[in-house]
Amino acid sequence: MSLEFIPTRVFYEPGALDYPLGKTLVEGFQNMGISVSHTTSHNRITGIPGNTATAAYREAKRTLVIGVRRSEKFQSCKPSAHYQLPLVTSCPGMCEYCYLATTLGKKPYIRIYVNQEEILERASKLIQERIPEITTFEGAATSDPVPVERYTGALKRAIEFFGHQPNGRFRFVTKYTDIESLLDVKHEGHTRFRFSLNCSEVVKKYEHGTPSPEERIIASGKVLKAEYPLGFIIAPIFRFQGWQDAYGRLMERTAEELAKRALSGWSPEQLTLEFISHRFTAKAKANILEIFPNSSLPMKEEERKFKYGQFGYGKYIYQAEEMKEMKEFFQEQAKAYFHSAKVEYFI
Repeated sequence: MSLEFIPTRVFYEPGALDYPLGKTLVEGFQNMGISVSHTTSHNRITGIPGNTATAAYREAKRTLVIGVRRSEKFQSCKPSAHYQLPLVTSCPGMCEYCYLATTLGKKPYIRIYVNQEEILERASKLIQERIPEITTFEGAATSDPVPVERYTGALKRAIEFFGHQPNGRFRFVTKYTDIESLLDVKHEGHTRFRFSLNCSEVVKKYEHGTPSPEERIIASGKVLKAEYPLGFIIAPIFRFQGWQDAYGRLMERTAEELAKRALSGWSPEQLTLEFISHRFTAKAKANILEIFPNSSLPMKEEERKFKYGQFGYGKYIYQAEEMKEMKEFFQEQAKAYFHSAKVEYFI
């Protein structure tokens, strides 16, 4: 299944042409016959068509913006890392539940940043400030950077950069499988390559335009063979009729693939697991239902518990007893299939 991302339209900030990558990208898309226009800011894009919220959303997912990341401030990224590494924003996937519906709104167009060297220089300064501590950066906090890697080379460059940083570590997560260009990068074990997994029932229903669980599992085996530190995020976890069986099959199949691909000397204790239950905000729900008016996502506030989040807005999560049952189930699954892996958190 080919999910190669080719934008329908491209916008660029004039300042992007001051960077070799920006100039190369603009000329390349023009040569492909793609509509290329300039914009005053990568934060304010007009000209994305669509008479309805659904149509505008779909067109936004086909829109690529080439920008310059000017802010020197890197956002914090708890609990997974110290800082976000801002390489890309948004992705072409159309997952109905996407938590970025809260922050990116109803037109989540894809932004890439051409001043990669400046971004990595800022990361270097942050690493130096925390020596002798290790400083970890998350490369996928507001995006899935893999679908645009063919254009940006941003992940490859970041992985190579962190490979030379004794006190710096990098991690990112993806649902996508176009990873061949990253398999021979000299990562020196400083980048944790993670895959977002879900059972086929959830992927088919809610994760539109993304590879199947099987394709992701096979790709994770390639990453393991390339000797990257590997991790999985099982998210978002839903409760539905037969959810234990569905997620149990997912864990069993993943363990089977890794056992097949693992090199001698590899131990499951090098693997990390993160489990995230489904949650939603009121703002996200409103945006989701406008974009996906027929969505069957379980978003009845009266069935959930309200909890304030770290960014100042509240989320609706599963009830305490339901969360307890889910946590115990996934702890058992982790022990059964990845007995010595590190479970980083269940939230």
